[in-house]
Amino acid sequence: MKFIIVFAALFALALAAPADVEIVRSESDVGPESFSFDSETSDGTKHSAQGQLNNVGTEQEAIAVRGSFSFVADDGQTYTVEYVADENGFQPQGAHLPVAPEA
Repeated sequence: MKFIIVFAALFALALAAPADVEIVRSESDVGPESFSFDSETSDGTKHSAQGQLNNVGTEQEAIAVRGSFSFVADDGQTYTVEYVADENGFQPQGAHLPVAPEA
């Protein structure tokens, strides 16, 4: 059930684009314990993700999502973020993101 909520939230973000931006590609596959989707809008924004429900039926049941999104910023550059979201939290990576210093 949790993965459906996450999927619906991510899909709503894609649909919340400004009115002059159109969805040019949208594909999804939702199963009882997994999902995947890819979307692209006319402004160059792309988002794809795959999720899997882990530890089904236990107290440690959790969804693990792996994905990426990219967008064209006002400076004309395309920025891409790859991420993992699981029991360890949201873990983004991108060339433009700051990196915490090693301890």
